[in-house]
Amino acid sequence: MIKFLDLKAVNDPYRTEINRAVQGVLDSGWYLLGDANKAFEQEFAAYCGARHAVGVANGLDALDLVIQAYGFGPGDEIIVPANTYIASILAISHNGCTPVLVEPDPSTFNLDPTRIEERISSKTKAILVVHLYGRVAEINRIKLVAERFGLKIIEDAAQAHGAQYQGARVGNLGDAAAFSFYPGKNLGCLGDGGAVTSNDDELIEKVRVLRNYGSSQKYINHYKGRNSRLDEIQAAVLSVKLKGLDSDNRKRREIAARYADEINNPLVQLPQMPPNPLEHVWHLFVVRTQNRSSLQTFLQDRSIQTLIHYPVPAHKQEAYRELHGLSLPVTEAIHEEVLSLPISPVMSANEVSHVIDAVNAFG
Repeated sequence: MIKFLDLKAVNDPYRTEINRAVQGVLDSGWYLLGDANKAFEQEFAAYCGARHAVGVANGLDALDLVIQAYGFGPGDEIIVPANTYIASILAISHNGCTPVLVEPDPSTFNLDPTRIEERISSKTKAILVVHLYGRVAEINRIKLVAERFGLKIIEDAAQAHGAQYQGARVGNLGDAAAFSFYPGKNLGCLGDGGAVTSNDDELIEKVRVLRNYGSSQKYINHYKGRNSRLDEIQAAVLSVKLKGLDSDNRKRREIAARYADEINNPLVQLPQMPPNPLEHVWHLFVVRTQNRSSLQTFLQDRSIQTLIHYPVPAHKQEAYRELHGLSLPVTEAIHEEVLSLPISPVMSANEVSHVIDAVNAFG
């Protein structure tokens, strides 16, 4: 079986260094907000080209905390792509804001810049830009809209660690960015983890305090914060794996290029390749087909595991009953047709060939 993602194999090359890093944390006797966390925050900020990074408990909290730190709340609206994973929208709702869902560009799966302005109102405070599947959104066009209306740009970079746009990395393309280090991400830890990056000193200081019960001094609470800290073990693991992120992303791009060049089946629509390969880190390689169930079964029968990202759009989820009346045909078509093929830095050339041959044989 070709696994969709073999996490043990992904982490095995780092095993010796991870063991050493974890042992260092155990030996230190300090397990929260210590030297490992500080080191990773500095390393990750430098990697992204941002002035600051703050480690938090997970990617959802990272988004949540940015929105809270900006002071957005009830009565405020935030633009968000309709086809994103529900976490992007939950972060808006958790703060009492209203998510305003905007259709994506079907060629990139990212927020369509031409559709944003028509959804902006006097209540709009920010555009939450999701670099979906690992591809950088059309950030320059989105910035023009944001600047014209005085809106913040918040990056959801949970799937795009290391992706670049005109020489700058995600995490340094907007006003603030949120990352997830869930184990399956391009930069994943051994549990949950997340981070906020920004060049905004005031915002970052508030996020630091909010993540720790709203406290900058023990038992003195400035805000109604939460417990959302990146623990020392996960920070130490991430410092190890950050060193290999560019190499791992390069391998993903090589596999994506082979898929794009060698898959040739009129029943399967391939994702659009970006003009600059560095704009995509291929967290997911997502194809579209009107015969998704049949294709998935066909590949499963040939020992190829695939996944659907995502089968039900957020506005059709029970959690968002108030959005059930929305008509979002582009988003709904995407969610009915997408299928993610295996892609990871540990796939062998033979495994990639097997996937290609199987997809080409479908019909």
